[in-house]
Amino acid sequence: MKKGRVFSGARPTGRQHIGNYLGAIQNYVALQDDYECVYCVVDLHALTTLTHTEELKSNTLEMVLDWLAAGMDPEKSIIFVQSQVPQVTELHTILSMVTPMGWLTRLPTFKERVRMQPDNVNYGLLGYPVLMAADITLYKADTVPVGEDQAPHLEFTREIVRRFNHHFGPTLVEPRIKLTAFPRVMGLDGVNKMSKSLGNHIELASPPEEMEQRVMTMVTDPQRRYRSDPGRPEVCNVFTFHGFFSPEQVQEIERDCRKAEIGCVDCKRTLARNLSARLAPFRERRAELGSDPKLVWDILADGASRATAIAEGTMAEVKARVGLP
Repeated sequence: MKKGRVFSGARPTGRQHIGNYLGAIQNYVALQDDYECVYCVVDLHALTTLTHTEELKSNTLEMVLDWLAAGMDPEKSIIFVQSQVPQVTELHTILSMVTPMGWLTRLPTFKERVRMQPDNVNYGLLGYPVLMAADITLYKADTVPVGEDQAPHLEFTREIVRRFNHHFGPTLVEPRIKLTAFPRVMGLDGVNKMSKSLGNHIELASPPEEMEQRVMTMVTDPQRRYRSDPGRPEVCNVFTFHGFFSPEQVQEIERDCRKAEIGCVDCKRTLARNLSARLAPFRERRAELGSDPKLVWDILADGASRATAIAEGTMAEVKARVGLP
């Protein structure tokens, strides 16, 4: 017996990196055993920036390849593309009619986006949270996994649901927050969060040689200038990654670092080997899937069909409640 239905979506950003995996993808995979999972590539959300839209299709394929290779299972989960279920835009429109403008303009995310793209403050950017609410409620999801920093976004969805149900009667499911321990994965510079836009990332699909090259550029303890200097693992980003990818060796690495029995170069090479070995099955599976892109699009089409079946039922209820024919 499943505990409930989970919904989560991600913008199509192309090939995924280690930060994406540790922060979200591994959690998506783990949830499949206990919940009915609905996972969506939110391509409509990506249009709010109006940049590189010609890459949406290829970015979708690359991201879903990584999802599937990492263990997201279309037999266990519904995996689909947002725009292939048009009912989401219909529900978005209806929900926008019960959403006060002030709710939207007060959101910190809107203010942040305005700062990021002051020359393109579009209606879609303002209404982004309403579309997000439509994403969740269209599929009657009762559980949404988020980190603490994302909790206000989901609370906004809960407020919209309560307002709609108050006006028209109990129809939509008010989702509950499932707080998850999303690790903040720092990039190769050790200063900023891992990000493709900053170029401080390691792609999951990188070949071993490239992965090693990237790891060797990682910043370590800034106070350790010579091989003979004792290290401070607690401030070293490389050591943090050992916690994820070298669990059997992490205590030994910590001890040897503090005693200066290993240098930073040795530490990085060990991480590169372990990281590459850990991701070897992923690369093999991805290469197999990537040899036949049609298979991936078929999986997404099947997911869209299954999602549509849920969406049509929800919209029939919503229309009846608001008095639409």
